[in-house]
Parts: sequence; C-alpha cells; structure tokens
Amino acid sequence: MIAVDRETRETKISVRVKPGSGLASVQTTVPFLDHMLVTLARYSGLDMEVRASGDLRHHIVEDVAITLGGAVARLVPVSATRYGERTVPMDDALVQVAIDVGGRAYYMGPLPGRLYDHWLRSFAFNAKATLHVRVIRGHDKHHIVEAAFKALGLALRDALSPSLDVSGPFSTKGAIGESAC
Repeated sequence: MIAVDRETRETKISVRVKPGSGLASVQTTVPFLDHMLVTLARYSGLDMEVRASGDLRHHIVEDVAITLGGAVARLVPVSATRYGERTVPMDDALVQVAIDVGGRAYYMGPLPGRLYDHWLRSFAFNAKATLHVRVIRGHDKHHIVEAAFKALGLALRDALSPSLDVSGPFSTKGAIGESAC
C-alpha cells in the first residue's frame, strides 16, 4: 500500500493506493471528481482510498491529482510493462489515452473541460508519466471526461502490469526513471 498525504493552506489530501481489484472509497466534497476517481480505480484495477477537503473546488481537484499522481509514481514496479494505450467509446464520446510510466513527465491533451484537463496534466507530471489524451469525437463534456478516465484506467492497468521480460526494467537504458528512454 502506498500512502501519500498533502496538506497546504488550501487543502488536506490523503491517498492510499495498491494493486488490487479496483475497489474505491472516495470522499473529496466534489461529487463529479468522486465519480471519476471511482471510475479510475475500477478500470485501472487499483484499490484506492481518497479523502480530500479544502477551500475551493479547483484546489481540491488539482491537489488530488498531485497526490494521486505521486502515489502512482511510487507504485510503478521495476518490471512494469511501462506502456499502455486504450480507446474508449461512451455514447457520443470516443477518447484515446496512451501512457508511459517510465519516469518522464509530459502531458498532451486537451479535454474540453479545463478543470479535468488540468487534473490530467497535474496527475501526469506527478506520476512522472507521459500521457497523451486524444478526443476523437464527442459533444457531451461529461461523456468525454468519463471516457478519458476509463481509458486512462485501462491504459494504466496495462502499463503497470509485469513485463513479459521480468529480468529487468523495460528500457534500453536499463532503468526506469527521469533519464530513462
């Protein structure tokens, strides 16, 4: 179990995460964020507990992403497959997510909702992951964001799974970290 806590003048965040069956206990005071985190847990296969409180919705959403991203960075096994990619249809929305959990932070979106686009960017940078999100089509912002979280969960599940070559990290440089390729 990876435990990460973050407390600022604006928020208090507690995250517990471990590989599991996708069980989630989430209370952030932001109902849509709660829904997205439960969805992410289910599709990633990560068991997570998230508690958050704070002054503004924006601060809570951002700080949860920072804290959860930091926990995921610590969760990446040396033998991780490292890469994952999934495309998810949800009603009118079709969203593709590709992730590399090899230690190089980068984000390319955007999502149509600025707050959740910011969540994905903050998550990627703190997870030390390269994350590309492509909205192929969609009108309803809720459907687009939810499809993105589902695709992220499935891609993360694949990226965190053990590599077929368990003799070491999946990298030509022999290490997964900030300088790995």
